[in-house]
Formats: sequence, structure tokens, C-alpha cells
Amino acid sequence: MTKIFKQLGRHWAACLAVVALLIVQAYCDLSLPDYTSKIVDTGIQQGGIESPVPDTVRSTTLQALELLMSEDDAALADEAYTAPDADGVRTLNPDADTAALENAFTTPDVVLYMAAAKNAATAAGTTDTVVPTAYDLDAVATQLAAASQAPGAREMLQSQLTDGLAQLDETVADSLSSQATLLVALEYDAQGIAHDVQMSYLLRTGGQMLALTLLMVAVAVAVGFIASRVSAAIGRDLRRDVFRTVVGYSNAEIENFSTASLITRTTNDIQQVQFVCVILLRMVAYAPILGIGGIMHVASGNTGLEWIIFVAVAALLALIAVLMNVAMPKFKQMQVLVDRLNLVSREILTGIMPIRAFSREAFEEKRFDRANTNLMKTQLFTNRTMVAMMPFMTLIMNGTSLLIVWFGGKAMDLGSMQVGEMIAFITYTMQIVMSFLMLSMVAVMLPRAGVAADRIDEVIKTPSTIHDPAAPKTLPADGTHGVVAFHDVSFRYPGSDEDALEHISFTARPGETTAIIGSTGCGKSTLLNLIPRFYDVTEGSVTIDGVDVRDMTQAQLHDELGYVPQKGVLFSGTITSNLKFGGDHITDADAEQAAEIAQATEFISAKPEGFDSPIAQGGSNVSGGQKQRLSIARAIAKHPQIYLFDDSFSALDYKTDVALRRALKAKTDNATVIIVAQRISTVLHANQILVLDEGRIVGKGTHAQLMESCPAYQEIARSQLSQKELNLQKEGE
Repeated sequence: MTKIFKQLGRHWAACLAVVALLIVQAYCDLSLPDYTSKIVDTGIQQGGIESPVPDTVRSTTLQALELLMSEDDAALADEAYTAPDADGVRTLNPDADTAALENAFTTPDVVLYMAAAKNAATAAGTTDTVVPTAYDLDAVATQLAAASQAPGAREMLQSQLTDGLAQLDETVADSLSSQATLLVALEYDAQGIAHDVQMSYLLRTGGQMLALTLLMVAVAVAVGFIASRVSAAIGRDLRRDVFRTVVGYSNAEIENFSTASLITRTTNDIQQVQFVCVILLRMVAYAPILGIGGIMHVASGNTGLEWIIFVAVAALLALIAVLMNVAMPKFKQMQVLVDRLNLVSREILTGIMPIRAFSREAFEEKRFDRANTNLMKTQLFTNRTMVAMMPFMTLIMNGTSLLIVWFGGKAMDLGSMQVGEMIAFITYTMQIVMSFLMLSMVAVMLPRAGVAADRIDEVIKTPSTIHDPAAPKTLPADGTHGVVAFHDVSFRYPGSDEDALEHISFTARPGETTAIIGSTGCGKSTLLNLIPRFYDVTEGSVTIDGVDVRDMTQAQLHDELGYVPQKGVLFSGTITSNLKFGGDHITDADAEQAAEIAQATEFISAKPEGFDSPIAQGGSNVSGGQKQRLSIARAIAKHPQIYLFDDSFSALDYKTDVALRRALKAKTDNATVIIVAQRISTVLHANQILVLDEGRIVGKGTHAQLMESCPAYQEIARSQLSQKELNLQKEGE
């Protein structure tokens, strides 16, 4: 996990921008339930009235309210309103002290509304609570105005007010502010503006909700954009680092990891890390902000239902802990099974022809099915575990909602909670639970991504055994001559108990051809691979013009070499792009000349597009012999000082082989040529032939010398040439 966060740390500025945007998004998300509560409680239930102080009031109603106030409050209220207009309506001054006015108006509003309700009940001849009308309000206001003319009227009303407050129900007394808005609503109804006030409030609050929603959407889009760019950059950097590392690997590291595993790590594993980086930025960073914000909103509400959230979170954490302990080992095993499936698939697809030739389709199908089934079973187990999480999550969320509705309904019945508050509480609770749910989903993905990150890091951190020296040496300034010398060289493959090559010493000079021949597995290709440093010698040294190849940079070393591998390798592109693979200095003329020397001009000219003919991936659209000739031409076009042919003529017929070697001899008169071969005819005219047997040189000399002195060479010659051909060679000598 630390490796994933380390990758994110490289893009710290973008991550900080994401966190800042997520805070804005969380603020919008957490504000919306409050607005919902306001619309339900204030906009619908209270008719859009937020304060017990009316914005406009008729003179008769204000006079009645002032009679129920103290003299100071009455004076404050009278000064807060403008003079009556033609309809007798007074308007609240914009600079009025609203907080002081609310304290002054709250109790008189409640008392006046209760008096109007009592008047309505008396007129209806009932003792039940009756909703008063504007007529009832005017009647009570008139009675109060008339009563106020008597001496000591204010004192009497204040005394009645005190008695009335003492008779109020406790829950009503605790919610005087909400009760006071009933009088304001009745006053607005009397003025004929109640509907306008309500619609104005709903439109204003709804507009604010819409603005917050649009801002939240814009922020979410920005977060997604930044997170996607960061994750894409991380994927790009990891692929680049892995590629650079793998390109610098020797054959030992490639064989250690296996090609299939390296492909999986470069594709699937990096995709896992890239995906989880997006999730980390979009969900993991957002979940705690949303959860903490939701808890703060719930705690500030004083609803008394906070315990429900703690129960839900505890149940959620317990569920996550159980599922993680069950699923985590399987997630770690899954990547290994993906490697295995890729390995089997690659082997089957690349070996499809021998599989058909040996009628092994059924066996390979079973082998693939076994790897595929093992992966499927593991994926099914993990998927079922994750699927099982969702019903339990839903149960916890629905159970939480049920508890809130149950206990919230009781609170509403007692008058300590309103409908909008309960809706907001449910919303905040769901946000808190969802934040933990997001964390739990990420907790499922993180271990698998952590395994992938470890596998990627293993590739990047594995040093190549072949590396450039700290203080590289250069070839002699008088020009490169191309003298290749082996000085008592021994080599052992990593992890092997025995040497593949033992005490090899010889010198290959410019203008001469040095051939290496021997039985299969005797170490011919291994010896050749020590020159370009595909492996480094275990003992002794390999030098070019007296400079140890380990003391040169690999780039300088490879510039001197023209290497043709045992298996011809072509790259997707055109024939020209493959022939110019050795560098930008190769001209069209060089490529055409090299193709002519390699006896490739005939089949190239036969193609409609000639040198611009396309080459498919791996050279699958050309034959083995054509592929080998193009590989040879690629090395010739580079004009190297040293040619290395690793059994590169095996796919050629004898006629083409002879013609190619004759043309090559004319081209390489001043170059050093080292050929690994299986056929006697290929090495027959070499200036120096090395005979290898079990990693040792058992013969060295020309063909004639070896036929006289080397039993191993004689055995190879007799196995490939008839007695008549051998006699003819002797006569020719």
C-alpha cells in the first residue's frame, strides 16, 4: 500500500487540489439535507415564514401585539416599522434589530394566536381547537384595542399573559418560536400575501439547492478529470519504468521472471494500480470528509438519536472485518493464477502448430481449462463474498432508517422534532453509512492493488546483472580493428551447479572467419552470447582490441557488433524499417545492398510493395528462410566491425547458403566474423574452427587440420558428409 501512496505522492499538487475540491463537494452534499429540512418545515409547514417578526403588519395587529409587550418592547416594535400606508399596512425597516424583535414578538404572537383560536372556538360553539381566521384575529385585536382604553389595562393584560404562559403545555413552551409563526401566517393571510410569501421562500430556497447541486456536479467532474489524469500519469510512469528496467535486463533476469509474468505485470498489474489510484482520489479521500461532516451535523442537531448511527457504524465495521479476513487471502492468490493462465495461453498460442502435429489439442485444452477453472473458482469465491456484503449492507441501512423513523416519530409526537429534521437526520445517517460503505469497497480493492504494486516494484527494484561501468573505457583511438579474444573464460548459468563453459581461450581477427561447431547443448550459443554481454563471464575475460567488454558501455559495445540471433526476429512495420533497425545512419542504399548480399532481393522484389511491404508482428507473414535472410540483412546494413551469426543459416537451402556466404565474404573482408553453425558446409572454409564438447574446446584449426587431429570433428563430418565427399575434399587439399 505504501508503494501506491508513494506513486500518488509524486503528484502531490494534483492530490491537494482534489482534496480541496472534495471539501467543497462535501460541503454542498452536507448542506442539501438542511435545505430539504427547511423546505419541509419552513416552506411547507410554516408557509415560508422563518421569523415570528412579520415583514409587513397591519396597524391594528401591531397595536394588539404591543399591548401584550412590555413598554420597552412595544416602543422598540413601534420604531421598527414604517408609518402605515393607505391600506394601514406597516413595513419592517431593513436596519431593524431582528434578534431583539424576535424576543419581543414571540410570546405576544403565541398569546394573540391562542386568543384568536379561542374566539373561533367560541363562535363555533365548541371546546375543540379550531384554526382561527383573519376575522377572528381582527375581532381579538378590536377587543384588545377597546380594553386598552380602560385605566390599568396594560397591567391587567400583562398579568393575564403571565397566567397564560403558566398554563401552556411544556412542549408548546419549548417551541414558542415555531408556534409564533402561526400568528404571522394568519396576519399574512389577512393581508392576502400568504401564498406569495410561501412561493417566494420555496423558490429562493430551491434556487439555492439547485446552485449547490450544480456546484457539486461541477466539482465532481473536476475531481474525476484530475483523478483520471493523475492515475493515467501513474500508469504511464510505471509502464515506462518497467519497460526501461526490463529492456536493461540480461537473459538471467528475463528467465527469472518469465515473459508471461512480465507481460502480466506490465499490463494487468499496472491497470490494477491505475484503477485503485482513481478510487483513492475519488472515494477514499471523499469518504472521511463526508462521514466526519455528517457526524458533526448530526451531533449539532440535538435530536437524541445519535446512538443509532454508532450502532450502524459498529455493525458495518464488524461486517467488513469478517469479509476481509475471508476474502483477502484469495485476492492475493488471484494474481498468481492470472500469471499462470497467461503462461499457459502464451505457450499454447505460440506452439499451436506442434500441438496440432502431435494431436495434443485435447491435452492442451485440459491444461488450459485447469488453469482457467482455478482462476474462475477464486474469482467466484471473492465475487460471492463481495456480493454477500451488499445484502448485509442493505439490511444495516434499512434497519438504521427504520430505527430513525420509529424513534423520530415518537420525538415528533412529543413535539421535539419536526418532519424536515427527521428527513435531514435520515439523509445524514445514510451519508455516514455510505462513507463507511465506500471505505469498505475500497478495502476490498486495495489489497489486490497492493499485491500488484509489490509485483511491479519487484521488477523495477530488481537490478540487472549486466550494467555499465562507473568509469567506462573506450576502444583505442587509432580505430577499431575488431580483434575479439577469450582469455580463459568460464561461465555458469545463475543457479546452476556446473559450468556451461570451461577455460575457453581463442582469438578472432578481422578479415577472418571463426566458426564454432559442436553437438547440441555443448555451449556454442552461450559462448557467442558472452560477446554482446547477454551474459557476463563467471571467470576470465572477453576483450575487443584489448578492452574488456565489461569495461565498455553497452551502447559502445553493441555499436561494434552485428548480431543475428538463432531464431530470426522481425518487428511489425515494413521490410525497410526492419533493415534500418540498426540506426538512423542506415540509408536506403545500405538497406538494398544488405538485402542483395543476404539473397533477399528476389523475394522482396516479388512483393507488390517491394521494400515497403508490411511485416506482421513477429514476422508471421514471411517464411522461416525469408525471416532469417532479413535478419542477416539487418546486421549487414549496420556496417559493424564484428559479425556474430548464431546458427543463422540453418533455415537456408544449400544453394542460398553458398551464395550468401560468398557475397558476405566479399562484404566482410575487413571485419571479424564469428559463426555458430551445425552444418559442416557452413564452416568448411572458415579460417579458424572451434570444436566444442560439453563446454570445452576439444579442437581448433582449419577443416583439414581438424579432420586429421580432432575425433569429435571427424564424427560430425562423417555424420553429415558421405565418404565420397570426404575423399573429394582430401583430393582437393
